[in-house]
Amino acid sequence: MFSGGDYHEVARWLENFVNSHAKREDPRAEAVLDTEGPREGTSYGVRVRLGERSSSEIEQLFADVASSRGGLAWCQQLADRVRGLVRDITAAGRPLSRPA
Repeated sequence: MFSGGDYHEVARWLENFVNSHAKREDPRAEAVLDTEGPREGTSYGVRVRLGERSSSEIEQLFADVASSRGGLAWCQQLADRVRGLVRDITAAGRPLSRPA
């Protein structure tokens, strides 16, 4: 259904997908997509930002995203990874509780 597309169309889809699933974990989360430099036309760097904190990066190859974005299992796996990134940066920003 959604498979295929050119590099920029797939990038828009990927950014919307990541935003959608990141915001399910925390409404303040935002997708950050790197498409510049040596990546342009071949891959995407995906991060999630929450305020000043930023997650680690997930590298996604253009060909993989373009061919797999119509697959439910692939999309679920990516959604789980994105939500995990948000949980990681949320947990990293919490102060440690002190014993009473």
